[in-house]
Amino acid sequence: MRRGLRVESDGVMPAAVKGTVGNLPHELTSFVGRRREVTEARRLLSVSRLVTLAGIGGVGKTRLALRVAADASRAFEDGVWLVELGELDDDTTLVDAVSAALRLREQRSGNPEVLLTEYLATRQLLLVLDNCEHVVAAAAALSETLLRSCPELRILATSREPLAIGGEAVLRVPPLTVPEPERSSLQGLPQYEAVTLFVERAATAVPEFELTEDNHVAVARICRQLDGLPLAIELAAVRLRVMSAEQILQRLTDRYRLLTVGSRGAPSRQQTLRLCVDWSHELCTEEERELWARLSVFAGGFELDAVEGICAGDLPVESVLDVVASLIDKSILIREESGPAVRYHLLETVRDYGREKLQEAGEYVSLRRRHRDWYEQLVVRCESEWIGPRQVMWIGRLDAETLNLRAALHFCLTEPAEAETGLRIAAALYPYWRARGLLREGRRWLGQLLGRHPGGASRERIEALYVDSVLAGMHGDREAAKALVDEGALLAERNGDTLMRALVVHAAGCCAMFAGDLPRARVCFEEALAEFRDKGSLLQLTWGLLGLALVSGMQGDGAVAKMCGSEIFALTEAHGESVYRGWSLWAAGMAAWQRGHLTLADDHVKQGLRLSHLVDDRISACGALEVLAWVAVGSGRAQQAAELMGAAEAVAQTVGNPSTVYPNLLVHHAECEQQARAVIGDRAFDAAFDHGMHTSFDDAVAYALDEQRPEAVSASNGATHLTRREWQVAELVADGLTNKAIAARLVISQRTAQGHVEHILAKLGFNSRTQIAAWIVEHAQDPHP
Repeated sequence: MRRGLRVESDGVMPAAVKGTVGNLPHELTSFVGRRREVTEARRLLSVSRLVTLAGIGGVGKTRLALRVAADASRAFEDGVWLVELGELDDDTTLVDAVSAALRLREQRSGNPEVLLTEYLATRQLLLVLDNCEHVVAAAAALSETLLRSCPELRILATSREPLAIGGEAVLRVPPLTVPEPERSSLQGLPQYEAVTLFVERAATAVPEFELTEDNHVAVARICRQLDGLPLAIELAAVRLRVMSAEQILQRLTDRYRLLTVGSRGAPSRQQTLRLCVDWSHELCTEEERELWARLSVFAGGFELDAVEGICAGDLPVESVLDVVASLIDKSILIREESGPAVRYHLLETVRDYGREKLQEAGEYVSLRRRHRDWYEQLVVRCESEWIGPRQVMWIGRLDAETLNLRAALHFCLTEPAEAETGLRIAAALYPYWRARGLLREGRRWLGQLLGRHPGGASRERIEALYVDSVLAGMHGDREAAKALVDEGALLAERNGDTLMRALVVHAAGCCAMFAGDLPRARVCFEEALAEFRDKGSLLQLTWGLLGLALVSGMQGDGAVAKMCGSEIFALTEAHGESVYRGWSLWAAGMAAWQRGHLTLADDHVKQGLRLSHLVDDRISACGALEVLAWVAVGSGRAQQAAELMGAAEAVAQTVGNPSTVYPNLLVHHAECEQQARAVIGDRAFDAAFDHGMHTSFDDAVAYALDEQRPEAVSASNGATHLTRREWQVAELVADGLTNKAIAARLVISQRTAQGHVEHILAKLGFNSRTQIAAWIVEHAQDPHP
């Protein structure tokens, strides 16, 4: 039984510690004030399972929720998980958003809400549902369902209105405290949160800015007139780059009146935040305003190439960069570091405002179509380069573009005569969806698009039917897979394209393999492979070879399995591909295991697991962990076999286990468990299996590869274990440098600097940079490389 929530003697949850589980983002700017609200929210979380932070837009609910969640993280064994709902256009995708935030990539068929509930039923975690107001009914219903079924789950929500369900504790989030300008002295102003926020953000915009006798009254009045709303204050502070505090105050006069006496017919959000956004809009040039409006077409983040391809309009492409930089300077556009390329995003309120301007200009639908067309080209290019050295880059790019891809698909569903383009996008996303375990999402989009498509024997429909049938089979829905194959076969005959017919035959082979009909599957795969060799792409050729490798291996035909596997390996290695190379090594290892070649099987599967881990292909990795368990039990390592089976099961709960999709392999799974239990006994097996179930994915892979992490070295003798470079990095950490600054100082990448810091923490047994700094001071005189 799990432990209860930890509560300190003062009745609130304990403060956070480093290294807790979850997905909370790091704070990029200082957190100002809110001491009372933080304390009260923590207290409410200690006594209530649902706490809603309610307040007007721009008041800082999200920032407060993140701070409260971080402070409370130590109390939740399974972590604190943020679900950002602001980008949801449809409340029917709420469950998907929660599952995605929890990193659940479901392969099992079934009701998504039931699967989510089952996952959370035994977990002790805090779910932060951010920006519930536009899906409040769905958020309330889901919260009630989860709380009733998951006894150790707690929810912290932010919304403009309470969720209004039983057991909810509501904390109204007020604006920041503001002064009475005429009664405030220069020395007394810093005690007011709004003034502190203004001054800190002003110093960022204009480093020499400070409160003086000349400007303090104007600053106090600005904060007061803006009602202490953080978003409005931050936007005002940035304008110090182009005007004085007194000039800002003058420009706020009419807008303050608008803020407090807004039109009753306007949405409440516009009554509170339009002042700041209108004012920001007026300070932009015509080019900046046009680009701002066009940028609203993006969902979530985006990169410069997308801006240039979609939003340039009459603006010369070479000028787009300058306008983007200007919008960043004016805090309209937010810059974020994300891997090799910088990404940008608009605040929700700013994006809504831009969309309104785009609609007023009559460009909204045309920009959405350009957005869809650009992302269609992106995924088609990705598919064409999937078997190539840029595969890892493409996976990362599509990960980052998930919201934009969904927006493009949604456009194809909602606009007349666009479904066929949607089918092209969905079919091109198949390799990505498969690698990421997004089988259910792929099936959902394909099902809707096929339903909207007028029919006919078009290439787009046949390819979509192929993808949908394979995803359905991998999902365990064999009946649906067969129906899709049958339709595809009819259309392929009418179409007359032999390559389209080969795709359908390959899908039929997959259906047969998933049903355990290996002879039928082999005939189909051999026929499809012949056509793929003649007319298909590298990707289709790889599909054909992999299918034949798998089914021949299951039949015990090691020669054919080895031949196909070797060809896949040679093809993918020559092109720098990783995903299907990992699958081919798994298939080769499984075939070797069936022939009794345990050492060879172990070698093949471990190579495949390394590749699967590299690209985070958890379906393939899960199969590798399973086969390595079979190898382990056959090699007399029953304890390890049990742990690996547990680890495979943990991964399977989120993406599915390929070794259990194929009926012919289920017997091996059962035999492995039976043999391991016979050797170590039921109690030891269950304990080892449970240990594997609760091992992180990365640790499970390291264990399977015999690459255990080094044990922490005590701080007393850690000096002798740090390399020369690690000493340099540790000294720079002690000097207060960030990873980015360390990278610049040592002329290395930021990721490399981060890796050095992580190694130092592991070697010294520490969990914070502060501990490194203290250790450096203590051991400065120790000999080191």
